[in-house]
Amino acid sequence: MEESIALSETLQVNSASSRVICRVCQKQFSQYTCPRCNTRYCSLHCYKSHSLRCTESFMRENVVDEMKQLRPDDESKKKMLEILKRFHAEDEEDGMDEDDSTLSEETIQKALSGGEINYDDLSAEEKKLFQRAITTGELSKMIEPWEPWWLKPSARTISLSHGGTRLIQPLASEEASGSHSVENLESEIPPGPETPLPSPKNLTSAEPSPLLPFHLVDILYSYCFTLRLYNGDWSSDSIGASMVVLNVSAVLSQGAQPESLLEAVSYCLEQTCSPDFRHMGGLQFGFGVLDDVVSLISLGRAAVVCALCDLQRMIAAGEMELKSEKPRKAKSSEVTSKLKSAGRKIYFILCWVNEQPEEVWSSLSVLVQAEKASQLEYQGNGKRRTLKTEKTNDDSKALIKEI
Repeated sequence: MEESIALSETLQVNSASSRVICRVCQKQFSQYTCPRCNTRYCSLHCYKSHSLRCTESFMRENVVDEMKQLRPDDESKKKMLEILKRFHAEDEEDGMDEDDSTLSEETIQKALSGGEINYDDLSAEEKKLFQRAITTGELSKMIEPWEPWWLKPSARTISLSHGGTRLIQPLASEEASGSHSVENLESEIPPGPETPLPSPKNLTSAEPSPLLPFHLVDILYSYCFTLRLYNGDWSSDSIGASMVVLNVSAVLSQGAQPESLLEAVSYCLEQTCSPDFRHMGGLQFGFGVLDDVVSLISLGRAAVVCALCDLQRMIAAGEMELKSEKPRKAKSSEVTSKLKSAGRKIYFILCWVNEQPEEVWSSLSVLVQAEKASQLEYQGNGKRRTLKTEKTNDDSKALIKEI
């Protein structure tokens, strides 16, 4: 009992002796001791102000100890060497122009880390270099040339039933043999409809318009134009591809009803020469797309059905991707509405195409070829060819100004 009392008294004495006033502020009891000068202080503020020499020395030692523990890996050494070599090369080239500047450090690090680099990620100088590479054709060497499926020999062997479905369906266990196997045909040619197409009479009570061939040329032009623009791979950007179709096709985007082949072709060529697509080559590129339309139509009903089915899938994929991105509600609803309307028009004309006899396609391909020749003649003579149309969406304008 006496030992416990003595111990208690000793603790109280030690506790009282440890309550030392802070040597800095002289107001609070000190709780800490400086590890360098043993000065007693009460808070971080007092520690920082008690001796500048102590605080700087203490922080410097901590930083040095931390750096000693770091060991750069091979990847970081490689990146640093590349950066040093690049800046060393820049210092040696005193007369180098600004357009020859290299990529920014941020862009290089993003590329080395395996991330995707968008056009918006580039600096102003990098965008100039990219645009110059496009105009000079440097980037074209890196892209494998794409051959349109309607120009391949397999496009002439498409067989569809009266309902539009493929007559020969590949089996999962069947092995490919030969260059013209079913599997090769499947990979080259867009698949047709999965279910038989109904008659247009089952979709509407009105008789199909006699102007539908002209509408079809407008739609097929937008399809061939978009595939040329995307090098055959519209699935890489289904929204962008769908918007290109709407920009080029007046039938799908504005509900236009061209009354002649001249009107349909003129609008498509005008859009091709617009500022949005002028970089593609202008009129010369447009005439090339007209050749694609002629080649596609001359293949007959089966090829046109497959093309419209591919276009229908493109529009549907763009609509689905647009919904998943969830952009601004007003803009999203407007574009979604246009894509839905375009999808319905494509399906209707798809059903109409499926019922047309083969002689229709040979005649239509000749007409498109003749219209192209007429446009080339006017363009070669330097004449002006204007075409006034009826009002569409309360607007009236010339579809083509000069060729």
